[in-house]
Amino acid sequence: MSTFATEAVPLAIKGYDPVAYFTTGRPTRGLPEFEYEWDEHRYLFANAEHRELFKADPVRYAPQFGDYCAMALAEGELTEANPENWLISDGKLYIFGKPAPMGPALFEQDLAANIAKANANRALMQ
Repeated sequence: MSTFATEAVPLAIKGYDPVAYFTTGRPTRGLPEFEYEWDEHRYLFANAEHRELFKADPVRYAPQFGDYCAMALAEGELTEANPENWLISDGKLYIFGKPAPMGPALFEQDLAANIAKANANRALMQ
């Protein structure tokens, strides 16, 4: 039986391990036994080592725009991302709603401008 606290804290990036993108270079589902709550979300990890890396520096590993598509946010829209569509650029993780050639590839075409536009539209995430 789940506790109310667990139910009240949403699962981040559909249960994918944010550290795995950096360490194994691919999307990897996390496991409930390796959970950590940060920034009002529950993150799952593939193993204890990944959880400890995240705990030590969550800003480094968490997706830049949470569960939202970075490209859609750059265009002023709020779209839930699919963690299978991703990009790491300058040590930052971005996830997208659509696979290439849309999401990651389109975002990379003008990376600096798209990051700036998405950051300017962060208020949509509230």
